[in-house]
Amino acid sequence: MDYYYLTDSGKLRDHNEDSVIIVSNASGEHLLAVADGMGGHRAGEVASSIAITHLGKRFKELSRLGSKDDAINWIKDTVSEANVLIYKYTSEHKESMGMGTTLVLAVITDKYLLFGNIGDSSGYVFKKEKLYKITTDHTLVNLLVKSGELTLEEAKNHPRKNVLMRALGATSAVEMDIFDVETDVEGIFLCSDGLTNMLEDEQINKVLNDKLTIEEKVKKLILKSNNRGGTDNISVAYLVKGGEKNDN
Repeated sequence: MDYYYLTDSGKLRDHNEDSVIIVSNASGEHLLAVADGMGGHRAGEVASSIAITHLGKRFKELSRLGSKDDAINWIKDTVSEANVLIYKYTSEHKESMGMGTTLVLAVITDKYLLFGNIGDSSGYVFKKEKLYKITTDHTLVNLLVKSGELTLEEAKNHPRKNVLMRALGATSAVEMDIFDVETDVEGIFLCSDGLTNMLEDEQINKVLNDKLTIEEKVKKLILKSNNRGGTDNISVAYLVKGGEKNDN
């Protein structure tokens, strides 16, 4: 596996509330995860860091995920543990009341590929030079689009575009969407909405098809987002099947 991940504060924020990781276990299985924290300075970055640190630690402790059902249960259980940790932190630190984080993740083994999502960070697969979004955003605007009250065009610039209907740490229990995806993909791409609010999927797709290294592609996407305004923190995790790892 060849991979690279990076997070950037963007042009307008003086701190970074995103956290991102790509990690492998003893069997060579991989976990990718991006979390976009909310709740203001320190609170958001604490929430995203708790989620990513807990997931990474638990994944590295595994020798093997096991069957697909085992992996789905592991994802749900570990995310639930992270949710409790964030919720507990909030109850013990009143100044952090209202903090939480989005979370998008993927686990890939020789036999299956699973995505999980809470909030509006995005998970994609890259197949035959084309990017396909797997996850569904848990936002008010997306709910209005599904109900027919808004068109996709109206949703793009809606004033309540970033209102989340689901977030990790916001309540004592949380439900994560799980997506079972065919393994015949060339790449797995995760990002926070700091990227997708600045770049259309077609623009991301174009960069991923450039004749560049994975590291260069990730850095180029963040640079393009910042050049377009960089209004939010930007995080990307990109893994391509085959090749050697490329740590950031």
